[in-house]
Amino acid sequence: MTEGASSIEALRDKIGVEREAGVYEIEKGMIRKFALAIGDPNPLWQDEEYARKSKYGSIIAPPTLILTIGLNQIEQELTSLPSMTILHGSTELKCHQPVRPGDKISVTTRLANLRERPGRESGKMVFMTFEITCKNQRQEMVAKCRQTLIGY
Repeated sequence: MTEGASSIEALRDKIGVEREAGVYEIEKGMIRKFALAIGDPNPLWQDEEYARKSKYGSIIAPPTLILTIGLNQIEQELTSLPSMTILHGSTELKCHQPVRPGDKISVTTRLANLRERPGRESGKMVFMTFEITCKNQRQEMVAKCRQTLIGY
């Protein structure tokens, strides 16, 4: 068995195993920096007076901020595939409620699926689907995400 094949088998053994990726405290500065980084001028994430008058009553984070926390767990899973190039395949994000400054977001990741298929030129391709669950400090569902990564 080759090194790549044994690494894939080791990863296959982790299908369905939930891992706590950590707890992340959301702060206003983080929200502002993220909004600037993605070039989103929406005043809900930057203007306290505007946000206070909105239905949210305060600044909230852009929904895609949630995609940036907890990635370290997925990266650790992928270290078992050292000789593979990893590409982003897709992202599905379902937000259940806004993320606010002061929220403490608990992130859990799970390798939901792993499938292999022959590539045209690069040999075997591996499709890995991770499910990420984010809850706030009150254990309320904030968001669910499915990330598909492709290794070749």
